[in-house]
Amino acid sequence: MNGMIISSIFVVLGTQKFQLNRLIKLLDELVGDGRLEIPVVAQIGHSNYVPKNYSYHRFSDKAEFAKHLSDADLIITHGGVNSIMTALSYNKSTIVYPRLAKYGEHVDNHQQEFAKSLEKNGYVLCYDEGDDFEKLVEKCKITTFKRYISCTGNITKIVNDYLDSTYVPTEEK
Repeated sequence: MNGMIISSIFVVLGTQKFQLNRLIKLLDELVGDGRLEIPVVAQIGHSNYVPKNYSYHRFSDKAEFAKHLSDADLIITHGGVNSIMTALSYNKSTIVYPRLAKYGEHVDNHQQEFAKSLEKNGYVLCYDEGDDFEKLVEKCKITTFKRYISCTGNITKIVNDYLDSTYVPTEEK
């Protein structure tokens, strides 16, 4: 994905009962001021700030969500494991904007810790307070992200192989 063109952004804030107004407001300002000239669609969940300058919905069904993921070139997500892993499973450039406890966005800062670990390993870019968000979006255009490959199938095969190797048929009566 080196030198990619970003023609659409999908924002994913998950379904937990926590707001992430900071991100929605930031994107609203960037789009409203013309500093971010890329169409944005957001799934805002339980946030109470409503964007004025881009389209949004609170939640979506599975098919609609998958379509937004497929159509977007860049995913901006909170730090929820499922949201991040879903973005990566679609092989999308991903910026993680972790929820922080000090803003009442979560109970602790585990999202930040998880996102930093993924960034260190080359899978995502992680927003830190004070970062220039526009530059982070630009950095996505020139970053070659590692492709995430799920090991779930391997684990299932290992378990099934073990079970097959230990299976002793019983006589039917």
